[in-house]
Amino acid sequence: MNSLMLNTDGVQIPQLGFGVWQIPNDQAEQAVRTAFEVGYRHIDTAAAYGNEEGVGRAVRSAGLPREKVFVTTKLWNGDHGRAEQAFDESLARLGLDYVDLFLIHWPVPRQDKYVQAWKALEKIYRDGRAKAIGTSNFTVQTLTRLMDETDITPSINQIELHPYLQQREMRAFHEANGILTEAWSPLGQGKGLLDDPALRVLSDKYGKTPAQIVLRWHLQLGNVVIPKSATPSRIAENFKVFDFILDTEDMAAIGALNQGKRIGPDPDTFNMT
Repeated sequence: MNSLMLNTDGVQIPQLGFGVWQIPNDQAEQAVRTAFEVGYRHIDTAAAYGNEEGVGRAVRSAGLPREKVFVTTKLWNGDHGRAEQAFDESLARLGLDYVDLFLIHWPVPRQDKYVQAWKALEKIYRDGRAKAIGTSNFTVQTLTRLMDETDITPSINQIELHPYLQQREMRAFHEANGILTEAWSPLGQGKGLLDDPALRVLSDKYGKTPAQIVLRWHLQLGNVVIPKSATPSRIAENFKVFDFILDTEDMAAIGALNQGKRIGPDPDTFNMT
């Protein structure tokens, strides 16, 4: 497992993580246990997912040293004005003393409280209750404002990113500012991407599934990537991406698939609270 260095006091994040979006709370514990057995050490949850309790039970009962497990959770949109209290509630649901990474889930531009929320995250970080802090679904515009009006640059920005939406401008902006890129929906949510003929060709060439090809592409780009599945065989399959390397021509072939095609909401207009 490769880890990447965050811009925060030497904190490292495992590059391949396990996402639990849409996994019900009563199933999350077993799914995370399975992920740990496979070898994952990075778990990504959120208050909005409603499964922090199940994730926390799995982390606490895994028999792994706490410092060997990287836990991310996120601040929901309606809690921007009460970020410290919402963080404490997440920590209580997880049953942990700290999280490794705490993110603002969406900027919610119409609400216009994300700078206020970030200042609360800065305090949470300084208090040692989150080892690192970052953002999710922020754009060049919202990240620029955040950095201009606050003290700490986000360590990571988690964005929708897959071969059909490659986010080159965002990735370049992140790199220029020392921010890691983390990909959600890295496999395109099963909505046609994995049936793309170009990926089928590479699947045959490398003897890997299309999902494994796409995850390897993410890793070689330098993205942190968090595939999600509740199926044990798929959880294991998604982890088997460290025993091959895509050559330059094949990386370019995947790069040519970009359509600028979003599956999830547009961060500029998503204002759900």
